[in-house]
Amino acid sequence: MSRRTMSRRNAAMAWLAACTLLLPALATAAVTCTASSTSTAFGVYNPLSATPTYANGDVQVVCTLLSGGATTVTLVSSYSTGASGSYAMRTMLSGANKLNYNLFFDAAYTSIRGNGTGGSATGGATLNLTAANPTQTASGTIYGRIPAGQDVAAGAYADTIVVTITY
Repeated sequence: MSRRTMSRRNAAMAWLAACTLLLPALATAAVTCTASSTSTAFGVYNPLSATPTYANGDVQVVCTLLSGGATTVTLVSSYSTGASGSYAMRTMLSGANKLNYNLFFDAAYTSIRGNGTGGSATGGATLNLTAANPTQTASGTIYGRIPAGQDVAAGAYADTIVVTITY
């Protein structure tokens, strides 16, 4: 290789290194989020009642900007099927006895809380965290309904639903 070729190559490498140093550093933000919920406690179910039994709970997510610049946090909530293994109708159990119910996003009881499969939907929220407003909260009501007319034995019925929040 000639001295002239080597000199051009070194000049090109030096120019590339100088340009790399001029690129802005990518800023990253550190965020932490915590979730909590209150149970949808239906109370006493009357199998002789002609009307459904209703109860509400809630889910809340609090996100805090720990460091870095302003950032947008997109939250997605998904819900398990519980004991039933289905979103079409969830099941509370009291021993071997079953009581059907479901959880919804809306007071019209049309959008089932789930993972986006089997006729269910996921929830979501967007939070804009800044240095001036580093902590924000997203919350939602969980609407629960037990259909009327279920002939079930007396007992304490329960189900466990796992709520997963991704961000």
